[in-house]
Amino acid sequence: MTYKNIRVTLLFFSFATVASAQTITSKVVDKKTNEPIPYATIQLSENQGIITNEEGRFNVTLENNESQPDSIYISSMGYEKVGIAVHQPTDSIIYLAPKAIELNSVYVSNKNLTIDEIIENVKNRLDQNYNFGLSQKRLFFRESEFNTIKKLHVDFKKSTIEELNKQLIDSVVSIIPRKSQYYTETLCDLYGDFEKRKLHIIKAAELYDKNNEVSMEAMSKRMEDIFMKNVKPDSYLKIKSGIFGTKVQVDSILENNSEATAVKDEIKDNKEDKSDFLKHRKSGLKTLMSSLFFNEDVMSNFLNKSNRYAFELVDYTSIDDYSVYIINFSPKRKEDFKGTLYVNTEDFAVVRVDYQNVRNLKNFKLLGLQYQDNLYKAKMLFNKGANQKYDLKYLEMYRGSYFGVDRPLKVIEKNKHVKGPRKQNELSLDIDAGFNTVSKYEIVVFNSKQLSETDYKNSKENKSIKPQYLSQYDPQFWQGYTIIEPNAAIRQFTVAPETE
Repeated sequence: MTYKNIRVTLLFFSFATVASAQTITSKVVDKKTNEPIPYATIQLSENQGIITNEEGRFNVTLENNESQPDSIYISSMGYEKVGIAVHQPTDSIIYLAPKAIELNSVYVSNKNLTIDEIIENVKNRLDQNYNFGLSQKRLFFRESEFNTIKKLHVDFKKSTIEELNKQLIDSVVSIIPRKSQYYTETLCDLYGDFEKRKLHIIKAAELYDKNNEVSMEAMSKRMEDIFMKNVKPDSYLKIKSGIFGTKVQVDSILENNSEATAVKDEIKDNKEDKSDFLKHRKSGLKTLMSSLFFNEDVMSNFLNKSNRYAFELVDYTSIDDYSVYIINFSPKRKEDFKGTLYVNTEDFAVVRVDYQNVRNLKNFKLLGLQYQDNLYKAKMLFNKGANQKYDLKYLEMYRGSYFGVDRPLKVIEKNKHVKGPRKQNELSLDIDAGFNTVSKYEIVVFNSKQLSETDYKNSKENKSIKPQYLSQYDPQFWQGYTIIEPNAAIRQFTVAPETE
């Protein structure tokens, strides 16, 4: 498409030259409100681009070669597209103006369709609209995990082991971090389709506080020493919680502990098993790609079980030169999700969908135990490739759960091989604890190209890849690479100096 008379607003980009590359960093905002515009598209070429993060920020690296574009184009739903010359000095803020909607002829001809007919067209054209074939996707995958202890009360009742006293139990409770964060960032090439996949990791980082692990390992070692010193190998443990109880042979615990120590030592010698990181990243991507709304048997069933949802056409907007239906949906009875579909009026492709759960997906509470699967929130954006089929451009998903326990715990050592009473030692506690976990996943696809079966078979994984540990956010780590910009929480993350 040719863009004529593109006016460049007074802009100033932050330029940095790394080897043979040019890095551009900026922020996209609404010209009227000065609010950041999240998830705006930064188009580098017909099949290559990135998006802004939730704060409207982006960072892109352009190679200084013949294929470098002369201009980049910034667009977002409901805004005028702006083109900017790559080599022209510009402002660090890019302003987009709201776009006056002009109905195209296709929309006018489809205007009288009922909402049921629109949704039926969406479902009937899934195979036609979306790319289910083999492809190679260059993508950036960020996983953020947040753990919060909502409550943790351990009431010490009794212990016959001198070292296993109230002070030690309080120490264990005190070193458990009330809040923790863990980030993993991976730049990679994903080969395959929805049935089979290979992953080649280009670069990866882990960002978290190692001190938490060190403190817990030290306390664990101390507890093991106390156990080994005071409990006889031929004893058995009777573990009771309320009306429930079980028996465990101490010999089996010691054997397992020996095996666990050997495994721990092996991991310590070779911190990351050569295939673990790749395996976990590939498994995470498989789960997220399988959750795309058009797949069968997805938990978010608002399309494949559309009869259970109420759909309402509430408005329309535009994306580039396409008019788009804005359709809200909500559960009719006991279904789980509500959200908004953005449907291209021309080919009935869902180009964007935002949805979230309206009730707990799982809710278990019995005898002092509680579990809730309480957060499922997602955003998916798609763009049309050269083959006229849509591929994932961006996915953001939040998953959250809560686990609680409010129960007594009693551990009794018994031994039938000693003279006198079988009962040897006893530890008795009351535990009232609640833990909340939220995981955030982001995938941004920079480009996607079709693959033949031969190309797929010839693609290689790098199983020996390891992530680099970072104790604080380092903007230099990804310099020279195009990623989705980190948000403020990641940029500000650092290990506290007094515990480092």
